Amino acid sequence: MSTSRAVTWEGFFNTRDLGGLPTGSGGTTGRGAFYRAADLRFVTGAGWAQAREAGVRTVIDLRNADEIRPAGAPLTAQAGSAQFAAAPDGPTSPAAVDRLEVPLDDIDDVAFWQHVNRERLNGTPLYYPVFLRRKAGRCAAVVKAIAHTGPGGVLFHCGAGRDRTGLITLLLLALAGVEPRAIAADYALSAEALKPLYAAMGTADQQPVIQAALAARGTTAEEAVMATLDGFDVEQYLLDAGVTGEELHSVRGRLVRISPR
Repeated sequence: MSTSRAVTWEGFFNTRDLGGLPTGSGGTTGRGAFYRAADLRFVTGAGWAQAREAGVRTVIDLRNADEIRPAGAPLTAQAGSAQFAAAPDGPTSPAAVDRLEVPLDDIDDVAFWQHVNRERLNGTPLYYPVFLRRKAGRCAAVVKAIAHTGPGGVLFHCGAGRDRTGLITLLLLALAGVEPRAIAADYALSAEALKPLYAAMGTADQQPVIQAALAARGTTAEEAVMATLDGFDVEQYLLDAGVTGEELHSVRGRLVRISPR
């Protein structure tokens, strides 16, 4: 897959446009509608100006509250899922960009996350099927929030911009009819794109540990994403979880572009 969708705005990491991906109907997803990204703490004023110039008007933060602002007893760490400590000054974004916090994890369910980590599922798409089964309401809440954002591009992110962000990306792209192999390839791009963020954070690259966990189960990240999508009816899933048909239509309409005949 081409990396031409990668975004290089100043201070943004693991950021790319969800546009330009092939759909089963022969079209491609439209550019500028949705962007996926990692932690935004390094974004500069120039970077935000670049995002605004590209049309971004809403940022949706998928992280838990204790990842966004320092907390005395962070549940994310207790659950074994902490990636990056909260930035000391909390989140920052320009007044010209709306910012929503829609935590995906349901981190209050510590037992669930401890199980996910004991089974070495976290940090890989291996946890997607169990999360989709157990936390449909959390997925629906994010999609509903996206459906009700104002005009302009929507950028959503978590910590690394790989797993939570990857799951919402999977739902959006599947809803738009993007080919499963292209969805899996998009997920895989994060492995290389995250290296500069780990360096900036002063932490080790997680990829060798993640690859070992996948290899132990005889699979790869791409294969795990494909397995998640196999037989998955995203529209029915979201409807059952409480997303309305009108909301689905709104989200799909922002991303789908039909190629001219």
